Amino acid sequence: MEKLMKGTTTIGIVCSDGVVLGADSRATMDVFIASPDARKVWKIDENIGLTIAGGVGDAQELIRQVRIQNEVYKMEEGKPLSPKAATSLLSIILQDSKFYPYFVQLIVGGVDAKGNPQLYSLDMAGGYQEEQSFTSTGSGSIAALGYIEGAYKKNMGVKDGIRLVNKALSIAMRRDSATGDKILIAVLTKSGYEEYSGKELEKATAVESSKEK
Repeated sequence: MEKLMKGTTTIGIVCSDGVVLGADSRATMDVFIASPDARKVWKIDENIGLTIAGGVGDAQELIRQVRIQNEVYKMEEGKPLSPKAATSLLSIILQDSKFYPYFVQLIVGGVDAKGNPQLYSLDMAGGYQEEQSFTSTGSGSIAALGYIEGAYKKNMGVKDGIRLVNKALSIAMRRDSATGDKILIAVLTKSGYEEYSGKELEKATAVESSKEK
């Protein structure tokens, strides 16, 4: 039986200097916890990342396809796809497969060639929406969005964004039984792609917390 992550929380936020993506690591099948180590944040290239919710096999196939197309584009054009182009590609794949759908919900984020942040949400039929500030998917998204809506600031940098996403995911983990275990956060700026988890995440959020005191 394919593992599902429909009970989950994934988040994407737009910052002044990039995009922050984050998710928990619990994979569920109905009320059964299938895995505490599911990866829901994926790197496509130094400028693009995405979060996944839904069928693991479906999501992995989509990641494989967009990575291949990105490598082909880099060979032909000498640069990676933009987040917008990657989103358009995924939208086409999902739309073409709507009668045999990929059971996924995606958030695509990153920066374009000029370093401008871009964030998109996609549904399983290929519909997508450009997000100007933040978005969240999964069963824990209501709890996460409740916090983000009050704490998010348009001019916040990625360092503050890490703290915001970490806090929102922590709240979702307390309120939603299908969201849990560990947190993984990815930051995408003009300097590239960087992940935070475990002690690295604790250090990044502790530095910010100390400034509040």
